[in-house]
Amino acid sequence: MSDKNSLLQTIKNNFIEYLILTVSTLILVLGVYLFKFPNNFSFGGVTGLAVVLAEVSPISPSTVTLIINMSLLVLGFIFLGKDFGVKTIYVSILTSVALSAMEFIYPMSGPLTSEPLLDLLFAVFLPALGSAMLFQRGASSGGTDIIAMIMKKYTSINIGTGLFLSDIAIAVAACFVFGMEIGLFSFLGLSLKSLVVDKVIESMNLCKYFNVVCDDPKPICEYITNELHRGATVCRGEGAYSNDTKSVIITALKRKQAVQLRNFVKSIEPNAFMLISSTSEIVGNGFQS
Repeated sequence: MSDKNSLLQTIKNNFIEYLILTVSTLILVLGVYLFKFPNNFSFGGVTGLAVVLAEVSPISPSTVTLIINMSLLVLGFIFLGKDFGVKTIYVSILTSVALSAMEFIYPMSGPLTSEPLLDLLFAVFLPALGSAMLFQRGASSGGTDIIAMIMKKYTSINIGTGLFLSDIAIAVAACFVFGMEIGLFSFLGLSLKSLVVDKVIESMNLCKYFNVVCDDPKPICEYITNELHRGATVCRGEGAYSNDTKSVIITALKRKQAVQLRNFVKSIEPNAFMLISSTSEIVGNGFQS
C-alpha cells in the first residue's frame, strides 16, 4: 500500500511540476508572439535572432525559432548527453511548437497596439515572468541556454559575458535590418530584460528572517515547529540596559507564514521585540538546496 501511495504521490508531483512548466512556457510564448515578433524587437537569444533572420528570409520568426531550437536540441544531445535536462528539452520543444501553432490560431499582420513602447513593456515582462518561473523549477527555455551549457562544459569562457555580447550583436543587426528606431527599442528591451527577470525571481523567492527577543521561547518555538512546520534556533542573550536574561529566536519563513508568526507573537507576548528582515536568498532545508 505504501508503494502505491508513493507512486501516486510521485505522479501527482510530476503532473504539478509539468503543469507549472507548461503555464510558464505559454506565458513566455504569448509575450514573444503577440508583442515581440510583430514589432520586430530583436533582443533575447533565439527569438531575437529569429526576428532578424525572418526579415531576410521567406520564413516566419516562429518557423526560424523552431528550426534553431531543434538544431540546438540535437547539439545538446551530442555534446551534453545525460547532463542535458529533461525539463529544458520539454520547454524548448513546447516553446517552438506553441509559437508555430499561434500562427494558425491567431495570425497577426501587424503590432497588437499602436504604441510601440507599450508593446515593448509586454514583450519584456511576459517572457521575463515565464523565464523566472522556469528558473524556479530548475528549467529554462532552451535556445542560447543550451549553448551556454555546452560552453560551460567544454570551455573556460565567461558564459554570461559571451551571451550578453551575442545579444548585443543581434540588437546591432536589428539597427541595420529594421532601422535605428527598432534597433533602439531592441537595446532598451535588452537592458530591461535582465533587470525584470532578476526582480521577478527575487519577488518569488522573497522570505522573512526573524529575530524574536522574548522572555519565554517555548510557546513560540512550538508554534513555529508544529503549526508552521519550520525550524528555529534559540540563543540566550542579556539586555544591555536592564541586564535581564532574554531568549532570541532565529527563524526564516515564507511571507504568509511570517504574518502568522508575527500575529501569534503579538498575541501571547506583546512586549516581545521582533526584528523582521526581507531576504530573497535562503539556502537550507525547506528553501533552496
